[in-house]
Amino acid sequence: MIKKHYSNQARLRRHQRVRKKVSGTTQRPRLAVFRSATQIYAQVIDDTRNHTLVAASSRDPHFAEDVKGAEPLAENDETAVAIKGITGNKRVVQAWQVGQVIAKRAKALGITSVVFDRGGYIYHGRIAALAEGARKGGLDF
Repeated sequence: MIKKHYSNQARLRRHQRVRKKVSGTTQRPRLAVFRSATQIYAQVIDDTRNHTLVAASSRDPHFAEDVKGAEPLAENDETAVAIKGITGNKRVVQAWQVGQVIAKRAKALGITSVVFDRGGYIYHGRIAALAEGARKGGLDF
């Protein structure tokens, strides 16, 4: 019998395994990431109150305004060297910018330390770029 492979179901199973161990608190909320085919979304969540504290996405209407204040990514930066193709891929650069925006909004609320929840995705490409952008923006995880 031929079995069908459902990649999103496999991702959700991986996410459930991660969520058993990763939980956000009031002092150290969870930075959750969702990646679609064209967009990327990030939320800072306090799991003890089941409350989203801060959110940012590439679809946000104020995203373009917030990106103007963010630090640009240089090609000779050590992060750009570590994450292959980060400066050449539009969506990876967009993920970097979402990381910068979520860090800026979180710091405005006084959040400096978070737990990273990669959402069942492999830590590379856009997910890694978002995490590095958030780190560069001032979040500690």
